[in-house]
Amino acid sequence: MSTVNLIRDPRTNRGTAEATESRVNNKLYGLIPTVVESLEQQVTRCLEQVRSKSTDLERYIYLSNLRNSNVTLFYRLLMDNFEELVPIVYTPTVGEACVKFSHIYNPANCDGLYISIKDKGNVAKVLDNWPYEAPDITVITDGSRILGLGDLGINGMGIPIGKLSLYIGAAGINPIRTLPITLDLGTNTQKHLEDPLYIGLRQNRPEDPEFFEFLDEVMDALSAKWPNLIIQHEDFSGVHAFALLERQRNKYSMFNDDVQGTGAVILSGLINAFRESGVPLKDHRILFLGAGSAGVGVASQIRDHFVKAGNMSIDEARDHFWLVDTKGLVTFDRGDQLAQHKTIFARKDNNGQQFKDLESTLEYVKPTCLIGLSTQGGVFTPKIIGRMAELNKKPIIFPLSNPLKNSECTYEAAMQNSECRVLFASGTMFPPYTDPASQKVYYPGQGNNMYVFPGIGLGAILAQASVISDDMIYTSSVALANTLTEEEKSAGLLYPRLARIREVSTMIAAEVMKEAVKEGVAKNKEVVDLVNANDEAKLISYIQSKQYNPAY
Repeated sequence: MSTVNLIRDPRTNRGTAEATESRVNNKLYGLIPTVVESLEQQVTRCLEQVRSKSTDLERYIYLSNLRNSNVTLFYRLLMDNFEELVPIVYTPTVGEACVKFSHIYNPANCDGLYISIKDKGNVAKVLDNWPYEAPDITVITDGSRILGLGDLGINGMGIPIGKLSLYIGAAGINPIRTLPITLDLGTNTQKHLEDPLYIGLRQNRPEDPEFFEFLDEVMDALSAKWPNLIIQHEDFSGVHAFALLERQRNKYSMFNDDVQGTGAVILSGLINAFRESGVPLKDHRILFLGAGSAGVGVASQIRDHFVKAGNMSIDEARDHFWLVDTKGLVTFDRGDQLAQHKTIFARKDNNGQQFKDLESTLEYVKPTCLIGLSTQGGVFTPKIIGRMAELNKKPIIFPLSNPLKNSECTYEAAMQNSECRVLFASGTMFPPYTDPASQKVYYPGQGNNMYVFPGIGLGAILAQASVISDDMIYTSSVALANTLTEEEKSAGLLYPRLARIREVSTMIAAEVMKEAVKEGVAKNKEVVDLVNANDEAKLISYIQSKQYNPAY
């Protein structure tokens, strides 16, 4: 590397923290301001600059440019100010950043790999162009269903970038060994095709046979080049998300965060909500608004918890779930052709009755728990929330849709219409609520996938897991639920405080590694021996020794 590249390469750039001797030896003297600063001083300046921006999108752009100029400084800033900066680096701001990605794209940055459908037959050669170390983990999307924003095409690259920033910040995965990938298959969104600044292919998406053939090539090429690579699918369309998971889950070390990660984190919050509600597991009735990939994925994992924790059969557990889509309660006899994944929870005990909307279905089901994955902002109306509070001493309401404008209700609305009795978790972040009568401050739960996917990824990487099984995902849910401290429980929290995210991710990783060893899918002999030695302290110490800590 030429000496000037030491400050051009984000992996080696220290900026004003470069020591005087190093500046002289590497012919950098005079290229950097005279003062030699500490990393802490640099973080202070950057935080001041972030806070000086007038919009969250401006903050996002600033942080993106910082990440692409000084990796160490960016991640020190993120880790030291995690709760403040996560909403900028990821949801909700990443949604706006994706919508405008082609307009804010910086051509000087190498953010990841863009693999086009036109590279079909040559994907392996594209992978050979990756200039950095072999990655431990990749997040890959085709941009077809970005958050609740629809088909954004290549603009979806903001999601793999943001997701991997959370893997690094929350779990301590080495940033140099991460790889964001966007598959450019075109887009079916006309406004992007007509946008003169759109940076993706200007064509419609391929039909399924070509799509799956291309995805098989991509997965084969990734696995062949980097055999221990953990592959996380993100924001594929609902039908494709399920199909790819079933097609590839036993062949590669992969998981789908929309289907499995969402289910895992929501299950964890529900485990704690079930405990707090005082209602026995066998008496819970769960009503979902939204029957897409996320809805069915969440329902499937909660169903499996009923099987494991409630000693039920699959059929018995399934009877505790009702799903509502845009046409009403999902039943076998309502007259339309159901997508395959909807048949998993379609009802056949409705005696020919059809319920066309949420309100009528709620009256029919009388649920203890209401979960929203519909992307319909405000659909949990005061009337719906109030009825849940009439039916339950402690109603469980989880409006999980992102971004903020798509959330089924706000925390304020849930508290105001339930006499502050609601057990609440959302997919996006809401401010605390102060009860006007008592002046007591209540804090909402945020069922964000960031609570589990960093620990799943870290555990799978360290174990060198050949597959990521359903039981490994389930283990992450239970592990997360069990991380609550007594203080957090007494505060009514369903999830741990974000300030503890590194500790939480470490604990989840340990349980995922144990499950991988138990199932015989861990290839790392050192981890196998550690787990079999049954020494928790040594296992945690091993994980911590492998975690990235940004420092010069």
